[in-house]
Amino acid sequence: MADKKFDIIVYGATSFVGQIITRYMHAQFADGSIRWAIAGRSHSKLQNVSDAIGLSGVEIIVADAADEDALRKICAQTSVVMSTVGPYALYGDILVKVCATTGTHYCDLTGEPQWIRKMQLRHEADAIKSGARIVHCCGFDSIPSDLGVHFLQRNALEQFGQTCARIDMRVVSMKGGASGGTIASMINMVKEAVSDADLRRELQDPYSLCPQNHQFSVTQPEVKIAYDTVAGGWIAPFIMAGINTRVVHRSNALSHNSYGVDFKYEEAVVTGQGSSGKRKAKAAHWGVNALMLGLAVPPIRWLLETFVLPKPGEGPSEKAQHEGMFDIVFFGSTARGETIQCRVTGDRDPGYGSTAKMLSQAAACLAKDVPDSVPGGFWTPATILGDMLIARLQAHAGLRFEKHA
Repeated sequence: MADKKFDIIVYGATSFVGQIITRYMHAQFADGSIRWAIAGRSHSKLQNVSDAIGLSGVEIIVADAADEDALRKICAQTSVVMSTVGPYALYGDILVKVCATTGTHYCDLTGEPQWIRKMQLRHEADAIKSGARIVHCCGFDSIPSDLGVHFLQRNALEQFGQTCARIDMRVVSMKGGASGGTIASMINMVKEAVSDADLRRELQDPYSLCPQNHQFSVTQPEVKIAYDTVAGGWIAPFIMAGINTRVVHRSNALSHNSYGVDFKYEEAVVTGQGSSGKRKAKAAHWGVNALMLGLAVPPIRWLLETFVLPKPGEGPSEKAQHEGMFDIVFFGSTARGETIQCRVTGDRDPGYGSTAKMLSQAAACLAKDVPDSVPGGFWTPATILGDMLIARLQAHAGLRFEKHA
């Protein structure tokens, strides 16, 4: 797409994470290696962001998420659209449709499996025909998980001559706050599930994002409150596992079952040792359950939205972003019983500081690194970006991928 005016257009640059991304893009690509612009529905708000950051020479483009003609004009000008406009199930449909039909590559931050599946069913045929490469989940959902498994499996293949039949991901430590955008996406998904029995069944299927001809039937592990001898501490279910595990299984399917048709994968958070760790595991488990139950009941949901949960546009302070971090360990075992460990760490709060850098580098990777021979379709970060993105993240985004002896 060398004839396009821009390599990347940041769509939703005035959102909370969009502003972090815009600031990062300005610093990262000041050398002109990426030609980029910002876009959104309000020229005045875009201008305010531009003025605040000092985006001299960075073009402003106005387009509403519901205006298909305006979105087509965006796609006509760029190789890649990077979207931060969520909840994607409410605002993302038309942009994916336009990208898929015009051959424009696309990446986003969604963690909404029900919407991703809907987009696959509606638009994958068009993306394959046009050559558009659509890559969802390019933030903390689900790059550390997807690329962490990819990294471990590559090392297992080199070391043992085969991939791991099971991988257990453990969040060892994580520091950072949730934003209103993430909460809004969660609320919308719960609303949809409450009124849709088919969706509730779909959300129970760990393979719901895999191609329809996938060969997977093995029952996946169910994380419970337990003492985990491998991690050396008590564990509880990880709130992001619902999307991350599905992306990992789709990567397995798209890579011709390279992890194996009976591959098992689970994610949990380590809460510590002893009675304190057990109490924290119980609190984490029941806290998430209580939140989900509350969101499903309209009066309680209203109270939570009004008085407790952050609003869209709100998120952690810049100080909190810089003080945040994450540390994730992957424990792999082969069918022969050989074991391997890998670690993925990030130097900012996972949901925003690190996510902004991950999405920006994913977009740059899509624009600059992926060979022209790669076909269009709905990819995962691991299957289309893989080692190229790992290199970018380690060089420019504060992430580390390390194999442990």
